[in-house]
Amino acid sequence: MRKTIFVIGAIVVALGVSGYFLFGRRATEKYDFRFDKVSEGDLTVYVTATGTVNPVITVDVGTQVSGIISNIYADFNSVVKEGQVIAKIDTTFLYQSVKDAEASLERARAQFADAKRTYERETELYKKGLESEMNYSSALTAYESNQASLKQATAAVDRAKINLAYATIYAPINGVVIDRKVNIGQTVAASFSSPTLFTIANDLRRMQVETTVDESDIGRVSIGQEATFTVDAYPDDKFSGTVSQIRLAPQSIQNVVNYIVVIDVANDRLKLMPGMTANVKILVASANNVMRVSNMALRFQPPTDLVDTTGLGSLRGFMGRGNRGNDTSGMTGSQFAGRDSASGAQGGRGQRGGMGERFQAVRDSILAAHGGNLSQEEMRTEMRKVFASRMQQQAAPVQQQRPQQSSTNDATKFGIVSRYPVYEKSAYVPSQQSGRGRVWILKSNGKLEPVFVRTGLNDGRYTEISTPKLKPGDEVVLGATSNSDSGQEQARSPFSGGRMGGFR
Repeated sequence: MRKTIFVIGAIVVALGVSGYFLFGRRATEKYDFRFDKVSEGDLTVYVTATGTVNPVITVDVGTQVSGIISNIYADFNSVVKEGQVIAKIDTTFLYQSVKDAEASLERARAQFADAKRTYERETELYKKGLESEMNYSSALTAYESNQASLKQATAAVDRAKINLAYATIYAPINGVVIDRKVNIGQTVAASFSSPTLFTIANDLRRMQVETTVDESDIGRVSIGQEATFTVDAYPDDKFSGTVSQIRLAPQSIQNVVNYIVVIDVANDRLKLMPGMTANVKILVASANNVMRVSNMALRFQPPTDLVDTTGLGSLRGFMGRGNRGNDTSGMTGSQFAGRDSASGAQGGRGQRGGMGERFQAVRDSILAAHGGNLSQEEMRTEMRKVFASRMQQQAAPVQQQRPQQSSTNDATKFGIVSRYPVYEKSAYVPSQQSGRGRVWILKSNGKLEPVFVRTGLNDGRYTEISTPKLKPGDEVVLGATSNSDSGQEQARSPFSGGRMGGFR
C-alpha cells in the first residue's frame, strides 16, 4: 500500500514539474522584437561580372615568307595608316629565287619552241603521207608537254615575284601598334604557320568589354541593356556602355559554365587601355516609387507560440486558391526571398489598390462566357490562359525594340560581311517573373499575424511587394529574441515546414 502511494506521489511530482516547464515557463517567456517599416522608393537590379577591356578590332600582322628582319619602321604605340610599310624582310634569297625561276622559264621557252618546230614539220610530212602516224603522235605529245611546262615555269616566276613582294610588310588597317614581337636581325620562319610581327588596334576611341557572365545570371541579360564598370587605374571614374552581343559558346571556368557578354564603350578621353580589368554591373531591371520591405522581413520565421492562430483556416484557404503550380504555402520565408523575381513598376503600384477588383472582374467575365457553369479546376485553367496571353502581349514590344548589334557594323568595315541572320536570345522581361512571400506584423495582443504579399524586384537588400493590407510606414517584424534560457527548442510554424529557433 505504501509502495503504491509512493509511486503515485512520484508521478504527481513529475507531472507537476513537467507542467511547470511546459506551461509555467512558457507563460513567462518574453520576446524582444526588431521592426522595420515598409518604405516606398526605387529598386535597381544588377548582374555583376568581371571582364577585360579590348579594342573593337585588332589585327595580328604576320608574314607569309621566311627570312631575317632587315628593317622595322613601326614601334610600340606607332600610329599607322593602311598601306604604309612597317617592316621588311631580307630579300637576298627571295631575289635569287626570282632569277632562278626566270632562268627556268627561258629553258622552258626554248624547249617549247623546239617541240613546236618538230610538231609542225611532222604535221606537213604526215599530211603528204611521208611520215608514220606513230612519229606524228610522238611529236604532238612532246609539243603539248612542253607547252604545259612553259605555263608551269611562268607560274613559278609569278610565285617568286609574289614572295619577293611579301618581304615588304604593310599595315592592313588604320590604327595603333599595341604590340611588336620582332626585332631587327631576328629570323622568322613561315613554314608551318604565319608568325605574328605586330598587333594593330583599329580605333582606341571605341572599345569593348568582354565579360563572362555566370549561367545563373545570363537569363537576365539582354542586348541593349545599360552597363557601368570601373577599372583599377581610375577607381573614382565610372564608365558606361551598352550590351551589344551575347555569345553562345559556353566557357567552363572551375566547373562553372559562363557566357561571354560584349559591352560597347566610348573611350573619347583615351583613359581605357587594352587589357584592363573591368568590374562590370549590368542594369537588368529597375522600378521607381514602389512599396518595398527588407529581405530579412521575408526570411523571418516566428516560434509557434507567437503566431496568432485566429483565422488560420481562412489563411490556408487563401493559399489553396489560385494556381496550384505556383502554390507556395509550404515554403519557408527564406525560400520566398530566394526567388529572385521581378514584376516591374506596373506590377508593384498598379496591383496595390485594384488587384482584387480586377481579379474578380476577370473571374466574372469567364463565368459569363461559359454560362456560369464551370468547375474550380476549369476556372483555374481559363484564368491561366487569360493571364498568359496578357504577359505575352507585354513582352512583345520589348523584343521588337531591341537594337541591332553595333559590332556587326564594325566588322563590315573590314570586309566581314555576314550573309545570315543574327541569333539573339530572348529578352528579359521582369514583369513575367513574380512570386509570393510572407511578412509578419505584431498585433495589439502581442501575437504575430502573417501577411501574404506579391513579390517583385529584389536588389539584395529590399524586395518589391504589393498587397492591399500594407502601406508605406507600416511596421513589419524582422526578428524576435527570447529571454528564455532554453532558446535551442525547435518548433514548426503552422504555415511552413521551416525549422524555428529561439532567435529569429
